[in-house]
Amino acid sequence: MSEEPKKGYDASSIQSLEGMEHVRLRPSMYIGDVGVRGLHHLVYEVVDNSIDEAMAGYCDTIHVTIEEGNAVKVIDNGRGIPIGMHKKEGVSALEVVMTKIGAGGKFDKDSYKVSGGLHGVGVSCVNALSKDLKAEVFRDGKHYMQEYQKGKASYPVKEIGDSDYRGTQVIFQPDDSIFETVEFNYDTLATRLRELSFLNKGLRLTLTDERTPNENGEHPTEEFISERGLQEFVEYIDSTREQLMSQVIHITGEKNGVPVEVAMTYNTSFNENIHSYVNNINTHEGGTHLSGFRRGLTNTLKKYAEASGMLDKLKFEIAGDDFREGLTAVVSVKVAEPQFEGQTKTKLGNREVTAPVSQAVSEMLSDYLEENPLDAKQIVTKVIIAAQARHAAKKAREMVQRKNVMSGSGLPGKLSDCSEKDPSLCEVYLVEGDSAGGTAKQGRDRMFQAIMPLRGKILNVEKAMPHKIFENEEIKNIYTALGVRLGTVEDAKALNLEKLRYHKVIIMCDADVDGSHIETLILTFFFRHMRELIENGYVYIATPPLYLVKKGQKKSYAWDDDQRDRLVQEFKGSGEERSVGIQRYKGLGEMNAEQLWDTTMNPEFRTLRQVNIANASEADRVFSMLMGDEVPPRREFIEKNAKYANIDI
Repeated sequence: MSEEPKKGYDASSIQSLEGMEHVRLRPSMYIGDVGVRGLHHLVYEVVDNSIDEAMAGYCDTIHVTIEEGNAVKVIDNGRGIPIGMHKKEGVSALEVVMTKIGAGGKFDKDSYKVSGGLHGVGVSCVNALSKDLKAEVFRDGKHYMQEYQKGKASYPVKEIGDSDYRGTQVIFQPDDSIFETVEFNYDTLATRLRELSFLNKGLRLTLTDERTPNENGEHPTEEFISERGLQEFVEYIDSTREQLMSQVIHITGEKNGVPVEVAMTYNTSFNENIHSYVNNINTHEGGTHLSGFRRGLTNTLKKYAEASGMLDKLKFEIAGDDFREGLTAVVSVKVAEPQFEGQTKTKLGNREVTAPVSQAVSEMLSDYLEENPLDAKQIVTKVIIAAQARHAAKKAREMVQRKNVMSGSGLPGKLSDCSEKDPSLCEVYLVEGDSAGGTAKQGRDRMFQAIMPLRGKILNVEKAMPHKIFENEEIKNIYTALGVRLGTVEDAKALNLEKLRYHKVIIMCDADVDGSHIETLILTFFFRHMRELIENGYVYIATPPLYLVKKGQKKSYAWDDDQRDRLVQEFKGSGEERSVGIQRYKGLGEMNAEQLWDTTMNPEFRTLRQVNIANASEADRVFSMLMGDEVPPRREFIEKNAKYANIDI
């Protein structure tokens, strides 16, 4: 018999955690993860409170500052969080807001008609996940303050003086015992603040980075303010594409109590780019508001096209996708009580929203088409070309789907598969070139690692017609190797992941300019045609080392210049007489199979970077800029972000 456990399993064994303790124990339940994304989510939650004040009409300026040491300060000129005694809790209303999960004025319909923070977790979670937080309130001519450590108030709210200012200031220091990193990324925050400025026209947001001054000794700072809102948003997203229309169509109104705003335009590309928002929250899984937009757009354009007689010679039916090819649109609605669903809770489920959005789009788009016949003709012509291309793509897509009778399994001949059959345990490397692919095949663990060499640079899908994509040999091989099934003719972009054969799809390219280009081409393909792979967390980028540092029998790998320099100094101080040798790996082929396994493929030591979409509209703009025809913005982006500028000249 086994020994009796020292402590029985009774009521005392059940741990009941409430509020802030539970947030600290299970942070990912509240902010998604404790990595870079979760860290930045803290800032968004604090800013959301200020945005709610702006949507209610009480705030027009929000300042965000990254302070030295990676603390963040957010100050607005709203009404200021109430500081009076809360009857139920017996403490200040400010303390309730900062320390109780689910507390806040946004749950009171008299305080906020709509609120973005309803979808979020609230400033109390930010407080729980911060080492230190200080809240200051300016209202009724007074200045109040309360400080907290790890979510707990250090003292009751105190009045510290008089003030003519009105608003709220929050300064917080993320807890480095919880987060993998506490270093904020300026560009990530700037992207979100820019997005918020477009979604809330007239609202002034600023971002300042006080950590490191630039070459002029100044701290980077930007101001974001949009006078035309969504129209400017669409122009910004589409800035690197060739426009088909003379102006952005702007639709705004209120139907059945639902405020609806839409901005849309058409370009010469073959992609559909629709970004939807509810109360400033990016609903990247869509929902009822997006369904309403698509219904209104399709019905109105189809009715106009049929009446124009331009469809008379077309031999097959127009599909919904045809009306959205080359379309860039932003759909924004305000909903008093949004209901979210979907895998990441970013899909709007309110059924009462569909009809108002559809009606608003139908009415205003009909008026626009009648008043702008030249633009209307351009759109219908684009739709007809899209229908013809879809018809050609249907045949090409069927060829991708059809199994290769000769090979039996239907898998590409270049694929070296693994023996494990459980997709959750399997990974496939998409490797640049046959040579590196051969090395990877020798170095891999055949049990769970598959290798798929890609010859040269795959097709740039940003500029290719749909049927050309499905005719491309390398892209056909990727589809077939992964085992995913394409969507129906009606929804050609849908991807069925039920038969996905690997839950890690790893892009492995040379650490040079060409390698980065191929990496970007593959990511563009995934973003445009297999976005579900990225959204489900299946896409990764391998990180081969840049250098081998050697001295005698001693050797170490370095993944960046700083690490290389540290190793050189370390080796120099080891007392041996020789000058330290540095080998720069420009290609995967320069490593043998054992080195490639040790540094890049061995799960015990490798570094994989998981690809995610932090901001869909910004990703859309960057991919179109990198893969499009406009050279100046691409050159500017590369100069700002290139890692290899001084290596590969």
